[in-house]
Amino acid sequence: MLRIDALEIRYGAIHAVKGVELTVPEGSIVTLIGANGAGKTTILRTISGLIRPSAGLIEFEGQPIHQLPSHEIVKRGIVHIPEGRVVFANLTVGDNLELGAYLRKDRDGVRKDLERVFHLFPRLKERIHQLGGTLSGGEQQMLAVGRGLMARPRVLLMDEPSLGLAPMLVQGIFDTIREINRTGTGILLVEQNAHMALQVASDAYVLETGRIVASGPAAALATDPAVREAYLGG
Repeated sequence: MLRIDALEIRYGAIHAVKGVELTVPEGSIVTLIGANGAGKTTILRTISGLIRPSAGLIEFEGQPIHQLPSHEIVKRGIVHIPEGRVVFANLTVGDNLELGAYLRKDRDGVRKDLERVFHLFPRLKERIHQLGGTLSGGEQQMLAVGRGLMARPRVLLMDEPSLGLAPMLVQGIFDTIREINRTGTGILLVEQNAHMALQVASDAYVLETGRIVASGPAAALATDPAVREAYLGG
């Protein structure tokens, strides 16, 4: 469904991403792991149209998208949930969720998707009139994911969904990722918690200093000695 071929990204003299090739098959969970500064977030931002690649190709369902503006990429079904739980602090939970559907005209479908979000995250329904900025970190992450789902994505780009969460909340976020995927939504997951990412994904890529240095089934990479030593604590 989503394919990256020979992707190059430069910031002036900095060569941030070097010849990356990556595929997200329809309905799958693919994870991209690597150290801080490896280029993971840069790749997600490029897929979603926030950064223009220096070279290479990004295709969605066989059509090139790497020159499209971000709102057109969202229209096609690719939605980016950025690192850091970027919610609109001065808007209510309900208004944040409504903004996720701003490109949609199917009001009945929007209402159904709102109920789906409340099924996944009952806490958001309880806090529908509360300002986003007053939520806990875990609740803001729920809101960020829920807002992304309101765009009815076919592929969800998730950047560090467990970052900064209390350990007791991390398992819940990964359970939610599985639940979202079960409805047919493909997911490209960037995640520092390599243990959990490799458990939830079907395929994985390892990024080092802008290059893919290993790829394959997630279960196989989880037992690879080099991957274990570098990212899984041996």
